[in-house]
Amino acid sequence: MTETNSSTADTGLQTESLPAALAEIDRGQWPRHIAVIMDGNGRWAQRRGLPRIEGHRKGVESVRRIVEESAQIGIEQITLYCLSSENWKRPSAELDFLMYLLEQYMVEERSTIMQNNIRVSTIGRREGIPERVQVEMDKTIEMSQNNKGMRLSLAINYGARTELIDSVRQIAEKVAEKHLRADDISEEVINAHLYTAGMTDPDLLIRTAGEMRISNFLLWQISYAEIWVTERCWPEFCEDDLHGAIVDFANRERRFGGLK
Repeated sequence: MTETNSSTADTGLQTESLPAALAEIDRGQWPRHIAVIMDGNGRWAQRRGLPRIEGHRKGVESVRRIVEESAQIGIEQITLYCLSSENWKRPSAELDFLMYLLEQYMVEERSTIMQNNIRVSTIGRREGIPERVQVEMDKTIEMSQNNKGMRLSLAINYGARTELIDSVRQIAEKVAEKHLRADDISEEVINAHLYTAGMTDPDLLIRTAGEMRISNFLLWQISYAEIWVTERCWPEFCEDDLHGAIVDFANRERRFGGLK
């Protein structure tokens, strides 16, 4: 019988059921939380002479594949950058289609979410998101809230600077009301007031389409995340790419500012 390490056993997965690229890596070397900047939908479509919206439609297929694969191999959390607060500058027709895709995803993926024991949450401001989309988001979040498997966090109308502003305002109000002293403000206090309160920080940040920037995504939380960039556009991103990113992460030496 193939021996499994304790981390693999804890997830209910057997080593022999893992993809070959991952089976030899101790689970303690895996990222617990993967964040993804899903870039390149429009470029993927334009290179093929298609409308940009077809790239977004194809991108949803990648979301389905990667979310399900992440859950099945035992990743604890994945956070996907779905819509940034800056994306509202795009043409209204494209934004309307993105909202349609989000609503459709929330409805159509419920069976997959429940079958894979996934717990869904969202981060970001709700302003600007159509009410009908919010209703379906809330239904999926409520339906999956007691699931014990992977956490899927969708960053929708999200901007890291906005998140920090909202956090600072909440903390300032508590100080003004004397519920908190200024001297008591710490990293833990700030963490507790971010949209991501209660989540672990990402260990691995994946960005597609070859772009070398953070794009206002989880600026506080990715302070020590490893960054992995691929030239592939998001609609091309597949399970093998995910496995490759995990293997690369596992082979890096993480010192967190210290010495090995």
